[in-house]
Amino acid sequence: MVHSSMTEKMEKKLDNLDERLRKLESALAGLLERLDRQQLDATKTSDRIKEWVTQFVAMRLQQLVPEGCEHPAGPEAGGPYLDGTTVPCTEEVAHRVGRIPIPFVRQMVARKVAESARQDQISRVDITYFEQAATF
Repeated sequence: MVHSSMTEKMEKKLDNLDERLRKLESALAGLLERLDRQQLDATKTSDRIKEWVTQFVAMRLQQLVPEGCEHPAGPEAGGPYLDGTTVPCTEEVAHRVGRIPIPFVRQMVARKVAESARQDQISRVDITYFEQAATF
């Protein structure tokens, strides 16, 4: 029962984060339109905004997972891969990556985790490793 309550709380937090990120993405799109109209260097500004969003998402990912949260051990044979890579991962990791609403952030997180997994010679990325490696 306690695990179900924690899962519900975590799902609610993820849903709230999804909504906030959708609003942020909409606000960023409006900002970029205004910058284009003013003929400012939108590329440089866009890069700064992407960097800020990436840092924000990484921070929120760390906050959404309780420290005492335990996950089932042992990866299954076969299974999914990190988004856009050939690195195997658990269903939970694939689901977590899929919930990142901004495509370029999702790709950056998947690439960073895949690169770390290759360096650390991890055969399948589980949620514990993902949470550690997804930190920027």
